[in-house]
Amino acid sequence: MSFSSIFARVVAWIGAGAIFIRHRSDGPLEQAFGAAPNIPPAKPQGIPTLKMPTAKGWAAGQTPLAAPGLKVNAFAAGLKHPRWIHVLPNGDVLTAEALSEPGGIRSAFDYAMLSTMKRAAAVGISPNRITLLRDADGDGVAETREAFMDGLNQPFGMALVGEVFYVGNTDGVLAFPYKAGATRIENTGGRKLADFKPGGHWTRSLLASPDGRKLYAGVGSLSNIAEKGMQAEEGRACIYELDLETGTSRIFAAGLRNPVGLAWEPTTGILWTVVNERDGLGDETPPDYLTSVSDGGFYGWPYCYWGKTVDGRVPQDPALVATALTPDFALGGHTASLGLCWMPAGTLPGFPDGMVIGQHGSWNRSTLSGYRIVFVPFEDGRPSGPARDILTGFLSPDERASYGRPVGVTIGPDGSLLIADDVGDAIWRVTGA
Repeated sequence: MSFSSIFARVVAWIGAGAIFIRHRSDGPLEQAFGAAPNIPPAKPQGIPTLKMPTAKGWAAGQTPLAAPGLKVNAFAAGLKHPRWIHVLPNGDVLTAEALSEPGGIRSAFDYAMLSTMKRAAAVGISPNRITLLRDADGDGVAETREAFMDGLNQPFGMALVGEVFYVGNTDGVLAFPYKAGATRIENTGGRKLADFKPGGHWTRSLLASPDGRKLYAGVGSLSNIAEKGMQAEEGRACIYELDLETGTSRIFAAGLRNPVGLAWEPTTGILWTVVNERDGLGDETPPDYLTSVSDGGFYGWPYCYWGKTVDGRVPQDPALVATALTPDFALGGHTASLGLCWMPAGTLPGFPDGMVIGQHGSWNRSTLSGYRIVFVPFEDGRPSGPARDILTGFLSPDERASYGRPVGVTIGPDGSLLIADDVGDAIWRVTGA
C-alpha cells in the first residue's frame, strides 16, 4: 500500500472517529427525505468525515439490482467514465465521458481527499469526448460505437436545437452545426455562447426550452461554503438562461450550491433541478434536494440552507437570507443527487408520472448513502409521495467497494430508462421485467 493511500485512510479514520463521538448518543439518524424532512441541528466538523468506497467495477455478468417488476441490462459497456446522456431524434444515444482533474493541494486534508478520490476513480486524466452509441437492431444493446466529438474540455451537458448541437464544457457553452444522422462532429469552428469559470464543481448541464429559444445551464460553486470569498464565486452556484436568438445570457436563479440535473415538468412548464448541498455539518445536514426553479429565485447558498436556516460558519448577508426560498423535496444528506429526468406514467410498469434521480453517492458521511436510482412521483405538478428505488446494488454491503456510481438519467429511444454509470463504465437500460 502506498504512503498516499495510508495517509488518506488515517485522515478518513480520524474524521469518522470524530463523527462517531458526536453521534454516539444520537442513535441512527432518520434520512432527511421528502417535502417536510427532519433535518438534525448542524454540528460543524473540525475534521470532516472522509469516507468513500474503493472503485471496483462490475464483474462479468454482474449488474445493478432492479426493483420488483423491472429488469436491467447493459446498453453499453467498456466506456471511460460516462457521466451524462443525450438522445438524438434518430435514436442515437450520446454519452459525455469526462473526469474530475487533480486540483491544488493546500493542506493535509486536501492531500487525503485527492488520494481518496483517486482510489474511488473520481479523479484522473479526463477522456474529454462524446461517444455515439447506436442500437440499430433494437435488441437493447448498442452494437455501434463512434467517437462523436473529442478534444473537448470536460464535456457534460448536451442539447440539440434544430441543426445546432450544444456542448457544456467546463469553461463554457459551444455550438456546432449538426446534420441529422451524423456520427461525428469535428471539434473545429465551434461558436462560444457563454464563458464559465472552470474548477471546483466542474459539470455544466444543459437543457433547451420546449420552444427551442432558450438554453439553461447549471453551474456549481467553486468551493464548499465560499471559503475563497464571494468574489471567487461570482457567476457560480446558479442556473443561467441563454437566449439563442440574441446570444445574451443572464442568471436565472442563484444560491444553488451545485445544480446539476435539469428537467421540465410538462403539465406546468416549470423548470426543476437537483442540487448538492454543503458539507461539514453532519450526516443529514443539510439534505440534497429536488426543487422547482423560480425566475430570479435565491435558494440560500452559502449563507443558509433549506430555506432560512443560517450556516454560522459563513459571514452573513441578512437581506439575501430573508429572500431565500425553501426547496420542494429533500433527497437525503450527501447523496450527491446529480441525474434528473421526467418519466411519464407507464414508462416503467407500476410507475406514475414523476422524476427519476441519479444519486451518485457522496463522501461526507459516517454511513454512506446514495449509490442508487430513485423515483419521486408527481401529481398536479408537485411531488406527491415518498421516493422509491428503481436501481440499487451499486455499493458493496460492507461499504468498502463501489461496483458503479450512477450519474445521468434519460428516457431512451425505445422508451426504456438509461443510466450513465461512471465507475462501472457502462450505460444501463431499465425496462419492465
